[in-house]
Amino acid sequence: MNKRIRALSAACVIGAFTLTACGGGGGGSADGEVTLKLVAADYGDKAANSSAGYWRDVAKRFTAANPKIKVDVRVINWNDIDAQVKTMIQSGNVPDVLQTGGYADKVSDDLLYKAEDVLSEPTRANLIDSFAKAGQVDGVQYGIPFVSSARAFFYNKSLFKQAGITEAPTTWADITAAAEKIKAKVPGVTPYALPLGPEEAQGESLIWELGNGGGYTDAKGGYTLDSKANIEAFNWLKSNLVGPGLTYANPATTDRKTAFADFAAGKAAMLNGHPSLIQMAKDGKVDYGVAPIPGKSGALDSTLGVADWTMAFKDNGHQAEIKKFLDFAYSKENTLKFDEMYNLMPVTKDTLQEMQSNGKHQDLAPFFELLPSAVFYPLGDTTWDAVSAEIKKKGGTAVSGNAAEVLGDLQKTAEDAVADQ
Repeated sequence: MNKRIRALSAACVIGAFTLTACGGGGGGSADGEVTLKLVAADYGDKAANSSAGYWRDVAKRFTAANPKIKVDVRVINWNDIDAQVKTMIQSGNVPDVLQTGGYADKVSDDLLYKAEDVLSEPTRANLIDSFAKAGQVDGVQYGIPFVSSARAFFYNKSLFKQAGITEAPTTWADITAAAEKIKAKVPGVTPYALPLGPEEAQGESLIWELGNGGGYTDAKGGYTLDSKANIEAFNWLKSNLVGPGLTYANPATTDRKTAFADFAAGKAAMLNGHPSLIQMAKDGKVDYGVAPIPGKSGALDSTLGVADWTMAFKDNGHQAEIKKFLDFAYSKENTLKFDEMYNLMPVTKDTLQEMQSNGKHQDLAPFFELLPSAVFYPLGDTTWDAVSAEIKKKGGTAVSGNAAEVLGDLQKTAEDAVADQ
């Protein structure tokens, strides 16, 4: 998922798991059999829970129901998948189906089928609307959401109790008041863990900008990185959290993994987190609470949403076979199994309903409530990867330096990227 859930990802290449021999020249054969080439990212952290096992099982059951369509499965770790897929495309060994972190660059090169060409209407209608929309480029959906994550506000109930705080913050002012009490009454604890380092500065930044009615783009999709609302959000952070010493000394060099580890060790009282922090907190014996993210004037009714994507390539001409496979892969049986296997959030309506109702996922209830109204990065903009990289490198300095200048420079970078398209 972009690199926000990738702490779960494997550190080594799983390689190719071939279910059948690949057919030549696009995967066809004289007897009418077709072999689809599936390339997918690995969400496992070791061979025993590699995603390869999941995909081999899906492919085996699919071929049992569709004997003339074989599936060649290759699972690659997150560190290598983008480079390896690029090499595949350049060498003409184009996959039929790819599951990875982004899709827009493939659209700009005219490589992909439209979602409506490779998904039946019931399958498309079953996608959570906000995620389906995030898969669009210029109003046309190419990216098919695969799994998701979202953000919510985490707080340490024990530390709150020690500081005499009885309720979770709902506004920025509440965060400041709580942080001041924690600093005064619970020394040695970081009141608010603010990670604006290069691991994921673009995520934490957007959360705070949304809290002030800002964001990365306007209604037409144009970049608004240095909007008045965004500058105000960073100035507030500087004046009310960073300056008074209520967070890390240098948030611009502090990554999310540090903030999460501190919270799980009882060393941080508040932060924005995603579902994986739940298990970390449990492992650390932290008595935690989860609430909607506080905004400037009240709790947000939306949240930052993050998704990984599936896409279908046109090169081999297997549109009908891909459609059958994706309809099968996106059945509730399969999506529920994968989401539960890796503690991820669903992107389909029936799986969301199942996870909300089956009683096994009560800890995720706050995320489920916010998921349908999630706000996304401008994923459909082919310049976003370059812009995001600059935000990761420089965005965090807006809480220590001049916010208008830092965001102004980022805005110029974004505008130059658009002009160079």
